Amino acid sequence: MTLPAPPRGIEPVTGDARALGFWDAVVLWGDLGIGLLVLFAGSLLVPGLSLPLALLAIVLGSLVGVALLALAGVPSSLTGVPTMVMLRGVLGVRGSWVPTALNVVQLLGWTIFELVIMGHAANAASKRLLGWDAYWFWVAVPTALVIWLGVWGPLAVVRRFLGRFAVWLMLGTTVYLTWVLFARYDLGPLWTRPGAGGFPGFWGAVDLVIAMPISWMPLVGDYSRLARHPAPVAWGTAVGYLVANVWFYSLGALIVLAASVTPEPKGFVEAIVVLAGPLALLLLLVDETDEAWADLYSCAVSIQNVFPGASQTALIGALGAGSFAVALVLDVTRYESFLLLIGSVFVPLFGVLAADFYLLGRRYGVAALFQEREGRRVRWSALAAWLLGALGYHAIAGTLVPLGIAGAPWLGASLPSFFLAIAVYTLRERTRADAGGGAPA
Repeated sequence: MTLPAPPRGIEPVTGDARALGFWDAVVLWGDLGIGLLVLFAGSLLVPGLSLPLALLAIVLGSLVGVALLALAGVPSSLTGVPTMVMLRGVLGVRGSWVPTALNVVQLLGWTIFELVIMGHAANAASKRLLGWDAYWFWVAVPTALVIWLGVWGPLAVVRRFLGRFAVWLMLGTTVYLTWVLFARYDLGPLWTRPGAGGFPGFWGAVDLVIAMPISWMPLVGDYSRLARHPAPVAWGTAVGYLVANVWFYSLGALIVLAASVTPEPKGFVEAIVVLAGPLALLLLLVDETDEAWADLYSCAVSIQNVFPGASQTALIGALGAGSFAVALVLDVTRYESFLLLIGSVFVPLFGVLAADFYLLGRRYGVAALFQEREGRRVRWSALAAWLLGALGYHAIAGTLVPLGIAGAPWLGASLPSFFLAIAVYTLRERTRADAGGGAPA
């Protein structure tokens, strides 16, 4: 079957190109929720937490994060535009440039992190199987594949790569890795072992888990815009990502406890080689490319929100080449800080969007999203609510302690910052309406 041409810009997707259904969304987001970096993120929760508490944090954080992720994709399913264009409705056309810039930074960071951990993983398997140590080569190979997938387009990747091949390969590999872990190690003592305390704490762990699905929130619309109908794709997004996120975070925590390795990329992937063999690690790498593909593709789409005339193909090639160069010299350090920073930015941002779209019931006309009408270029009230939510996140997380603001990390920062942004924005908009301010400017 011939697939429709993939969207090459930010214009609304219409007609046959809106082809994704429930199962397509399950496949896409199930695959995006499976990966070495998700395993690695799970390893950060222990031994600070006991295994039962870590698993509870994983389930709770996944439920919250996945609910926000699925709801964030609905507006784009209705309008057919990417997330960054969708945000024009609440932030203004030029106001949307602020999250666009931040999204480009985080997506480049994710792409580089993915290439780094894929390079370490393939190199570990290469050394064990062939005695060949060539990290640069094992970064170059996935980079070339990721660029090719980005140019191929999301419909083809979902239908012809993920749906026909990668999802079944990954399901089998994940089941095998789980079976080997339970067969090789006595997990009873791990279950009863007390947590060591310190970072991350229970609610800090919940924030780390929420941050993973939330990191996809700024680009979920880049794929939900291809939905035939909003509801099936929203449910498919939730189901696919929830199962994958809970499974892989839990495996990551179990691996680091069972294998007694330090939570750093090189040692972690070598532990997987020892646990399941180099072939299982190589199979995981096949799926890891889809995360890097989505990051790279959406990075190009986000840039087009500011520069709509830019060639998507040229952007994908240039961004991929730049990520490859950085990945050769950068290792994944302070990964947990990167995850928490993402949460602090995008959790309250979705709070503002949720307040505008779901609570206030505003629906954005597609034509208006592409017009810079006077007073609609920047919506300062929305930006202010977003900023206050982000500051609230950092105040609770304890990162503002040097400024004299005592943190309360035991409280957890994600949900309070989300509801703070909602409250500030909703109060401002309703006060404006009561004062006769009319439509937001």
